[in-house]
Amino acid sequence: MRKLTYFVACSIDGFIGAPDGDAQFFIPFVDEEFFEDFLKAEYPETLPTHGRRPLGIDDLENRRFDTVIQGRASYDVALDAGVTSPYAHLREYVASRSLKESPDPHVEIIADDVVGRVRELKAEDGEFGIYLCGGSRLAGALVDEVDELVIKTYPVVLGSGMPMFGSGFDVAEYALDQVRLFKNGVLVRTYSRKR
Repeated sequence: MRKLTYFVACSIDGFIGAPDGDAQFFIPFVDEEFFEDFLKAEYPETLPTHGRRPLGIDDLENRRFDTVIQGRASYDVALDAGVTSPYAHLREYVASRSLKESPDPHVEIIADDVVGRVRELKAEDGEFGIYLCGGSRLAGALVDEVDELVIKTYPVVLGSGMPMFGSGFDVAEYALDQVRLFKNGVLVRTYSRKR
């Protein structure tokens, strides 16, 4: 069984973006140490293809994931930049009821039963897991399927915005596996789902 990992950036108070979804305020914290020692070294496949190419790291092998799923709002960030396949180095899925046709043959749209489709992906054989890229509503819909959380907490407070899980109240327990602190104040916590 493959794992679904929610690899997410958030504020100290648990928001992944402003109320409109903007998360540009996290970018200044991606300094050399955080980029080189963590993102590039441990999670290179979470870096979008169009960002990897200019950095000369497009040839980095996947370490943890071979598949990505994201919501329509997250996908729109790439589309607004003219990028139709933001994770061309992974199998790409976008959960959307409003996007009727994929703008890219490499990207599969999941219009109905996203939970069922994710269960199918998790049931596949393979050494790599599935990267849940975001957003809030998709994470809320998949909360029961999330096996691992990798929470990159940036040292900012937003007060309000998009929560990590846009879902109703439900208690799901996780075990803390690892904590890592960076000089820039970013704290990365890794949790495994208790089942």
